[in-house]
Amino acid sequence: MPDIDANNIILENQKLRKLSLKMQRQKRLQVQAMSIRSPKSSSPPPWGVLVLLAHHLDPKSLGVASCVSKSWYLSMASDHIWQPLCMSHYPSLSNLKITHPSVSYHRLYAMAYVAAKRRVRGPSVPQFSVDSLIFDIHILGTKDNHPIVKIAKPGNEFCFDHNGVFRFDFGVNNYECLTSSMNEMLEDVKITWNVVLKDWSAVFTMMDYEGKVRYSPGSEGWFSQELPPPRCCSSDSTSGIVADLKLVFYRRKDGGDKVRVDKVSVGILNVVNWRYVIVEDGIRYLQHFLFPS
Repeated sequence: MPDIDANNIILENQKLRKLSLKMQRQKRLQVQAMSIRSPKSSSPPPWGVLVLLAHHLDPKSLGVASCVSKSWYLSMASDHIWQPLCMSHYPSLSNLKITHPSVSYHRLYAMAYVAAKRRVRGPSVPQFSVDSLIFDIHILGTKDNHPIVKIAKPGNEFCFDHNGVFRFDFGVNNYECLTSSMNEMLEDVKITWNVVLKDWSAVFTMMDYEGKVRYSPGSEGWFSQELPPPRCCSSDSTSGIVADLKLVFYRRKDGGDKVRVDKVSVGILNVVNWRYVIVEDGIRYLQHFLFPS
């Protein structure tokens, strides 16, 4: 009986050993299968490989790759990778490294990229249109305050320039604008040009000017006055734009030596290139004063 019990124990132990080996083998197979299906279980590439790879990536790909892990970030943010990129794309800002050596080229490139984007950012959309405005223009002879031109024109009646610039022509035949009866007389005049919002919530004076004009058929009178800088600029700085007004005279059809104004042209002129600003830029300028924040 003792020999039989011993044999049984030996057989049971052998069965358990075989079962244990089988289970271990199955577990190893499962682990191998999982490692094949899941790339995450593979070991990360060595640091040197990442650096070699980084030299073949563009700045955008480098930025994406640096978000993979901390080790990838350290590899992709190396100065010797970003220095040639800074020197080629933003050479002027690369000089900051000389005076501020602690700042990385990676940081300098990021700052320069954002700054470049801001410089090319398009202007904001105007808060209103020309239709929201009223142009009120008064021109008086200062000697006896006799009216030469009186215009109150809503924006929806403006005649737009075909070039899309902020310049408008107004015929004045239907207005009381008789001039002096002395032909080709040089007279002092006072010009007032106000821009008013249609709801009468705000007004901006474009021109408040005194000058001289010669009444001669076919002649023109030009007047300009520098406009103030927008609220975002110092009052000591110049805006670089002027309000421009032109008068065109003609002889009255009933004869005599009397002349009158045939047309008034107004606009905003850029003194840098001596061209009229586009309509959108003129509206953006006016909204600084008509829509105070």
